[in-house]
Amino acid sequence: FYTADTAVAKGCAACHTRSAIQGIGKTISQIDEIASGISAAVEEQGAATGEIARNVEQAANGTQDVTSNINDVTKSAGETGESARDVSSAAEQLSMKSSRLQTQVESFLAEMKKV
Repeated sequence: FYTADTAVAKGCAACHTRSAIQGIGKTISQIDEIASGISAAVEEQGAATGEIARNVEQAANGTQDVTSNINDVTKSAGETGESARDVSSAAEQLSMKSSRLQTQVESFLAEMKKV
């Protein structure tokens, strides 16, 4: 027995089903939008992390360069000090030899006056 009430009831059920399916579809769309936003944020986070890693690597390289330069300056300072000691020693030896030469020249001249 198919009555008008049955037809209305079936129509209402179909209407509610359609409405429920539309609601589910909207919820799925919202979830998709949220997931897309999360995906974009994760991608941006990855890019930022990569940039931070590059900056840290550059800083480490810069630190190595500074350390190398400090070592070079220290080595040069040591070599300069060593050279200064060598020059001082040579000047001292030259002064002693100059004094000895002066004494020998004076002795020679004194001997030559006797002749």
